[in-house]
Amino acid sequence: MPKQKTHSGAKKRFKVTGTGKLMKQQAGMRHNLEGKSGQRKRRLNADEQVSGHDFKAIKKLLGR
Repeated sequence: MPKQKTHSGAKKRFKVTGTGKLMKQQAGMRHNLEGKSGQRKRRLNADEQVSGHDFKAIKKLLGR
């Protein structure tokens, strides 16, 4: 039986915390940054927990 490979796109986008949560970068920090307030940019820059609906699929992509 061959080994299961980690999805190379998923490993760049998600990280698993010590307690097993999946974290991701929030959307909205790629362009038009001059039009956004500093407070909004600071909020968007923080990592966000993956929603429960996607949790199982992403864990499978990461081989966990």
